Amino acid sequence: MVAGSAPSPPGASTDGPEPHLVRYPPRPEPGRPGAVVLDLDGTLVDTVHLRVLGWLDAFRAEGMQVDAGRLRRMIGADGHVVARVGAREAGRVLDAAGAERLDHLAGEAFGRRNVAPRPLPGAHALLLALDEAGLRHAIATASRSGQVLASVDALGLPRRPLIVDGSHVEHAKPAPDLLLRAAEQLGMPATRCWYVGDSIWDMQAARAAAMAAVGVTSGFATTGDLREAGADLVVPTLDDLREAILGDIRPARD
Repeated sequence: MVAGSAPSPPGASTDGPEPHLVRYPPRPEPGRPGAVVLDLDGTLVDTVHLRVLGWLDAFRAEGMQVDAGRLRRMIGADGHVVARVGAREAGRVLDAAGAERLDHLAGEAFGRRNVAPRPLPGAHALLLALDEAGLRHAIATASRSGQVLASVDALGLPRRPLIVDGSHVEHAKPAPDLLLRAAEQLGMPATRCWYVGDSIWDMQAARAAAMAAVGVTSGFATTGDLREAGADLVVPTLDDLREAILGDIRPARD
C-alpha cells in the first residue's frame, strides 16, 4: 500500500480519485511458469483484514468515517488512491501531502495490529516446494518496507525469499512497476512469470505487466471479481496453486 503519487502509466490507471478496471480479453490458462511472483497480504499471510482495520484507524484519526466494505474493494491498490477515495466518501478532498500522511498513518496502524501474523494454509508448503523444485520466485508487495518482514518471517521458511517492496518503485498497483521489478530481479522475462494475488488490483497489475494473472480466493475478492479483473486462472487454495504450478515436477536435489 505505498508508492508515489504521480500518475501511473496508461493501461493500469490510478489517475484521478479512483483506479478503474481495465477490461482485458480472456486468455487460456497459462502454461508452466519460468518464475513465480507472489503478493503477500491476503495471499500468503492472513493480514488483509488488518489492512482494512488499519485504514479505518487512520481515517478515524483524521476525523473521517469510511465504510469498511468500500475499503475492502480498494485493498491492494495504491495507498494514496485508497486515501483519496476514502476521504472523498467522507466529504473531504486530499492533496498529495494529505494522501501521503493518511497512507503513512494507515501503515503505522497496521503495524501496531500485525503483532502475530498467521500464514494462510498452504503458504509454507508452497514456498518450500518452489524452493526445492528450483523454481525462481519472489514476494512482491506494495507494503512499506518496515511492514513486510514480520509477515514474511511468520511463514517459517529456512531463509527469506527475494522480496521487492513498495520502496523499490515509483508507482503502486495496479501499475505494473512492482511486478516488473521483481521479474528483473529474478532474471526472468515478465511474459514467463506468474503473478499470484488475492485482489482485483493484483490481477490488473499482472495483466499490465504481461504476466499470467493467477488469483487465489483467500482475500475479499471472489472468483468472479478476479476473473472480471483479468485473471487467467483462479484457485481456491494455495495447495491447489502448488499443484497447478508444480504438478508432477520432482524437487531438484543437489
